[in-house]
Amino acid sequence: MNYTIREIEESEYPLLDVFLYEAIFIPDGTEAPPKSVIASPDLQVYVSGFGEEKEDRCLVADACGKVAGAVWTRVMNDYGHIDDDTPSLAISVYKEYRGMGIGTALMKSMCSLLQNNGIGQVSLSVQKANYAAKMYQDLGFQVVKENGEEYIMVKYL
Repeated sequence: MNYTIREIEESEYPLLDVFLYEAIFIPDGTEAPPKSVIASPDLQVYVSGFGEEKEDRCLVADACGKVAGAVWTRVMNDYGHIDDDTPSLAISVYKEYRGMGIGTALMKSMCSLLQNNGIGQVSLSVQKANYAAKMYQDLGFQVVKENGEEYIMVKYL
């Protein structure tokens, strides 16, 4: 699979709504929520007004002219919030492009981008049952908090 990692173009910002929905972990045997779920305030913090804050950053995987995945960060009070100086990370890859290393490449590229911009750490929240939790650990994210269902993880850059 040929793809390139690049910064998102402003005209592509609406795709973040789509990727936000795709990022919702749906355990096997569970019905997917309606797409309208992303309108909830708890989820809108990830995308509302994206690009308006200097800390907003997004990279996409471009597979032959189609955006196949996205990783974005912003300082926000979300599920993975650590403090007001640490950006939280969200990532999603369309199902047909999963298992090809795109998510790992997006994560590595974003961590490099953040580090090159003087950011010392990045956080995320992931459900314990989500297969992506292992990828995050393999990339150097460490569990700093947990509850019954989720890990809050940090990568020190």
